[in-house]
Amino acid sequence: MTALIIDGKQLAQKLRAECKLRTDRLNALGIAPGLAVVMVGDNPASQVYVRNKIKGCHETGIRSEEHILDADSSLATVLTLIDRLNADPAVHGILVQLPLPPHLPTNPVIERIAPEKDADGLHPGNLGNLLTGHPRYLPCTPAGIMEMLKTTGLDLRGKEAVVIGRSNIVGKPISLLLMQAGATVTMCNSQTRDLAQHARRADVLICAIGRPQAIGGEMVKAGAVVIDVGINRGADGKLVGDVDYGAALQRRPHDHRHAALQYRDCGGAPRRGDGRQIRRVEGRGLRRL
Repeated sequence: MTALIIDGKQLAQKLRAECKLRTDRLNALGIAPGLAVVMVGDNPASQVYVRNKIKGCHETGIRSEEHILDADSSLATVLTLIDRLNADPAVHGILVQLPLPPHLPTNPVIERIAPEKDADGLHPGNLGNLLTGHPRYLPCTPAGIMEMLKTTGLDLRGKEAVVIGRSNIVGKPISLLLMQAGATVTMCNSQTRDLAQHARRADVLICAIGRPQAIGGEMVKAGAVVIDVGINRGADGKLVGDVDYGAALQRRPHDHRHAALQYRDCGGAPRRGDGRQIRRVEGRGLRRL
């Protein structure tokens, strides 16, 4: 049986169309949903993410504003801006693009965002709600992963899910969401012994470690669902994921119609493809080879 590719781009288009209907209704009532994006410095990957977020706002009728601060901005400068956005009634959501420059601590910046305006769902209060099973806002990438898994029709109850990476942005929240969906979750990190053994056990494998092609095909169980969150620059300058895509693609299912493959969160950043045979994986949905 051939592998399946989760086409996230198609899924993102569907979700954006649904969002556009909701924002149109709000705009008709005189409420213009507004998102403020804060970026400190000129990190190239962050620029891609911010550009795509602003584009998504335009497509869905959300008013957006960018606040670009110099890379050497002080913590006080960043916090003052967040305080101003918190107090602005025209701003309904605030998103601070991570990572911040090395001299800026992340926690005080995220904690300064009003929880009700925390578009990324990373404020400790919002993460606490997620931990208790009553989330108000979900971190964006984990929420996108769960939407992608839904498209496969896979029942997560009782499945073995392995999450490689323990960040507050992806690893920890996606582990909680998978557990709440009934999966048995193993979270791996840089100190995990025999990572390959854990990975090969997974019915669902989520990779978010930021190391190019660190997960080889031999680490993927035949028929597993693989979501590769990583976006890395390879030695040849091309963007690649944390998973060796071509090798993982060969781990096709024997007889499970839901077992599938890859690739990526709903951020819309450029993707690596493999031409005619596997098409370009630039987003979402479900597509048979």
